[in-house]
Amino acid sequence: MTVNALLRRTGARARLLMLAALTLWAVLGVTAAWAEPTFPALSGRVVDQARLLDDPTETAVTQKLAALEADTGDQLMVVTIDSLQGYEIEDYGYRLGRHWGIGQKEGDNGVLLIIAPNERKVRIEVGYGLEPILTDALSAQIIQTRALPAFRTGGYRQGISDTVDAIDQQLRLDPAEAQARAEAADAGGPDVPVWPMLVIFLVFVFLFLGLLGAASRGRKHKGGVSPILIWAASEALRNNGGGSGRSSRGGWSGGGGFSGGGGSFGGGGASGGW
Repeated sequence: MTVNALLRRTGARARLLMLAALTLWAVLGVTAAWAEPTFPALSGRVVDQARLLDDPTETAVTQKLAALEADTGDQLMVVTIDSLQGYEIEDYGYRLGRHWGIGQKEGDNGVLLIIAPNERKVRIEVGYGLEPILTDALSAQIIQTRALPAFRTGGYRQGISDTVDAIDQQLRLDPAEAQARAEAADAGGPDVPVWPMLVIFLVFVFLFLGLLGAASRGRKHKGGVSPILIWAASEALRNNGGGSGRSSRGGWSGGGGFSGGGGSFGGGGASGGW
């Protein structure tokens, strides 16, 4: 049998195998892009995985967070992370907030203060319901003035305590006063890292378009609606129907443990590095 004849006999099978391999590669690529990182267990209002706090500081911060929730219904969490596992802290932050369900489902009134010392990153992740009073600009201002000066000298305890105090103060204000303060920070301009946020936005746009194209191609073989489109639709519905009220229900369970109330996050907040 000649080589040409052998190729003719095996060509169809080879093409099918190649198509199957490419399809599998595309599916695995989309799945990996949307896979969840590994999160620490939600063991309390302060989850100090990176061991940045001593016992007295952790106790004091925990008491402040519990008092905030008892008085306002807002859930503020502090978490230190050993590793972001290759994720940007912005991506890790909103995934963690959703995974834990910080904030109440009716109000999405949760906030996460995330510190990743090995990557030298910090983020304030804000739930949907608190975005009008804890805006991106105000979150950036708090990070720049309260967290980073202490973190740059290794003062994690002081930086965490000061940042918690600043967030606590803002969430305790009268809603009109809190919104006015947030608007003043928005008008400040220089405290907001506009150019890095624009770059991050464009990167996510290109990633989204690439994943959407891959999902569309895969749909020709599998049928159904793309998971990305389902996610986008759910986000649109949440943004249209999600309340911004502030619930008064706390997160302490009957057994004395801590749990989130089912709140969600959409990427609001700000990050910084040192």
